[in-house]
Amino acid sequence: MNYILIPLLIVLLIMVVVSLVRGVVAFLQSAREEVDRDPNSTEASPMQLRQNQMMFARVKYQALAIVVVALILAIAR
Repeated sequence: MNYILIPLLIVLLIMVVVSLVRGVVAFLQSAREEVDRDPNSTEASPMQLRQNQMMFARVKYQALAIVVVALILAIAR
């Protein structure tokens, strides 16, 4: 069973890092866009929405990784 769970954990950890980097890139791009935006605009920019999606994906992958680690620990006992 560990032969399946450990590669799954590695894939999830890679996905966490990728979504984190993509979220930071979206954050940097949204910061640049805010300089050029109308100060009276109250709606979120596409880059801000993208940043939100990436951070949600990061949390989701981290939760799945925690579940896999809990399964590995449960099996090891």
